[in-house]
Amino acid sequence: MSDSRQLGFVGAGNMAEAIARGVLSAKLFAPADLMASDPAEARRKLFEDQLKISAVSDNAQLARSCAAIVLAVKPQSMAEALTQLGEHLGPDTLIISIAAGISTGYIANSLGGQGRRVVRVMPNTPMLVGAGMSALAPGRAATEQDMDFAQSIFQAGGEALVVDESLMDAVTAVSGSGPAYFFYFLEAIVAGGVEAGLSEPDATKLARQTMLGAAQLLIQSGEPPAELRRKVTSPGGTTEAALRAMGETGVPQYIQKAVLAAAERSRQLGR
Repeated sequence: MSDSRQLGFVGAGNMAEAIARGVLSAKLFAPADLMASDPAEARRKLFEDQLKISAVSDNAQLARSCAAIVLAVKPQSMAEALTQLGEHLGPDTLIISIAAGISTGYIANSLGGQGRRVVRVMPNTPMLVGAGMSALAPGRAATEQDMDFAQSIFQAGGEALVVDESLMDAVTAVSGSGPAYFFYFLEAIVAGGVEAGLSEPDATKLARQTMLGAAQLLIQSGEPPAELRRKVTSPGGTTEAALRAMGETGVPQYIQKAVLAAAERSRQLGR
């Protein structure tokens, strides 16, 4: 097995797994082209047994072996990970970070200066089922080829778009954290259905398929959410009663406040 790999993952958690499964499924890379590092034996074993990807416990070994590296560690662990990589990285190694709040400038400076090529990405967990949404922002020294390479990786697991780095905290608040908002909303709908008399399994099935269908209708119709909502809302009907109750209890304002809170937390993580 070659010591030279095209792509490595520092951190072998759920997002790294999702990205790896995406690129393998799309045949962008073979397992022999990939490597992962993680301190947890269970995660290394998953990568080796299920994905057939070489996994090690030493970040330095990965740094010496890979042409491009995805930093898939928590923001709070970034400084330690960068220190471990440090001098072991080649001068041409591309760095792709998926850590919320951590700027490309911070990563470049930590790895030797602003000449280091860094791409910042905010993916989300639906990548696990090939339905992810990722936003990418180039660092100062990232090339067009670097961005094409990074986009190909994340498009393998869903959709991707390029934004200015100044917008990444907002992206994190909308799509990075967004799946949890929908799950939370679904929990509340199920609870309401149970209180109205449904069994929990039936309420869950009804709500889950309704969410999926609404998302597909939104995508395929190309119509804005407000127009689709209007079409469902008959004057004096059940939907109007539900939406009036949401408005009276401040649901829209609370959702907007939640998104802004997530954006602010992303900014805090980068300070």
